[in-house]
Amino acid sequence: MSSRKKIKRWVMLILDLFIIVGLLYFDQYTKNLAILYLKDSPAYVLIDGTLELQYLENRGSAFGMLQNQKFFILFVGVIFLAVIFFFLFRLPEKKKFCIVHVLLSMVIAGGLGNMIDRFRFDYVVDFISFILINYPIFNVADIYIVVATILLFLLFLFVFKEKDLEFLNFKQNRYREVK
Repeated sequence: MSSRKKIKRWVMLILDLFIIVGLLYFDQYTKNLAILYLKDSPAYVLIDGTLELQYLENRGSAFGMLQNQKFFILFVGVIFLAVIFFFLFRLPEKKKFCIVHVLLSMVIAGGLGNMIDRFRFDYVVDFISFILINYPIFNVADIYIVVATILLFLLFLFVFKEKDLEFLNFKQNRYREVK
């Protein structure tokens, strides 16, 4: 790898780190506000019949599944984040993959935000309640994960071609290195 490519890769990874830290800070900030102003208080109505801020201590995973399974959830989270980091490091330095860097950074920030809660409190602080459709209460980290995952799915389904994803093929990459 040329020195120019190495520099470009490091710049991208540093930008990823800034995105992750910034989003993580905002997630933790909003959760601290929820603890300060919403805990032990009635729901705060933002849009009547649609959107409320309501404090909830989620001791499970998505949609409240796996209640009180902290260590299993953390184990799965660490494995999941390791896989996401692996893909982040393997992304090509091409301009078309910049959005993928941002989206993977969002997923990482969301996962880390909820993991921090589990370590600190033994539960995740949720506080956004979309009551119009009786959706489970969620938080900012959950928004990062869901939005980024949907956008990644759409990108890989409609934008990227099979050739663009060759960097994920281990056998082909080994063959190129040996050649």
